[in-house]
Amino acid sequence: MNKTVNQKAWFFVLPVLVLVAFNAIVPLMTVVNYSVQETFGDNIFFWAGIAWFEEVLTSSRFHASLGRQLTFTFTILAIEVPLGVIIALAMPRKGPWVSVCLVLMAMPLLIPWNVVGAMWNIFGLPEIGLLGKTLNVMGFDYNYTRQPGDAWFTLILMDVWHWTSLVVLLAYAGLVSIPDAYYQAAKIDGASSWSIFRYIQLPKMKRVLTIAILLRFMDSFNIYTEPSVLTGGGPGNSTTLLSIDLVKIALGQFDLGPAAAMSLVYFLVILLMSWIFYTVMTRNEDQ
Repeated sequence: MNKTVNQKAWFFVLPVLVLVAFNAIVPLMTVVNYSVQETFGDNIFFWAGIAWFEEVLTSSRFHASLGRQLTFTFTILAIEVPLGVIIALAMPRKGPWVSVCLVLMAMPLLIPWNVVGAMWNIFGLPEIGLLGKTLNVMGFDYNYTRQPGDAWFTLILMDVWHWTSLVVLLAYAGLVSIPDAYYQAAKIDGASSWSIFRYIQLPKMKRVLTIAILLRFMDSFNIYTEPSVLTGGGPGNSTTLLSIDLVKIALGQFDLGPAAAMSLVYFLVILLMSWIFYTVMTRNEDQ
């Protein structure tokens, strides 16, 4: 029996493809164009080839920014993923408190990024901020505007407060999808809480945790607004992440060629590391 093939669904997909092409492909090709040319204004361009890519890849400034970015990303992943899983495990599965917990977890995600940076900017001020004033009263010499270590502490604390909720919600969704029969069988076998987590809950959360790690990795690697508002990349260049450095080159110095080349290298780094994360976390998934 021959099946009738209906291609009308493509008419619904076509507007999406057009929007994606307009919002992604066209700007990307513009960046590619700038990355291989030099301009001195007045729309006069000169062919530069791969000179800007060589400059970026051999630049100590780029290496320093990349190092700071990797440090920030892996630090917040090491904190937020385990913390999110722990909070999700502690949340109730039934009853009226479920809605209350879910709403509380979702609240930080609803706050605009620039507002988060402004909130923590005031919150951490050593003279009047609740965090800064409290730490100084307790005997800590805290001043995130002058001390790089304090700036990093505040930046990481802000990101953990803002984005751990995303991991919590995804992990909780994985937990509530586990059938009760698994827990009943574990109870009959006398399994410990650790055994239940290791052999039932963690494997069932693997896919949602993969999504959570990929999302948090890409978001943290692209982060700009919050650290820009909080520290502006300072003190000095201690918190100048890749995104902040890229904006400084593109808009502050107006070096469009190096900025375009750096943005493409930036994009390829994110793409490569996301592929590595996904490949490692989905290895042997069918076994």
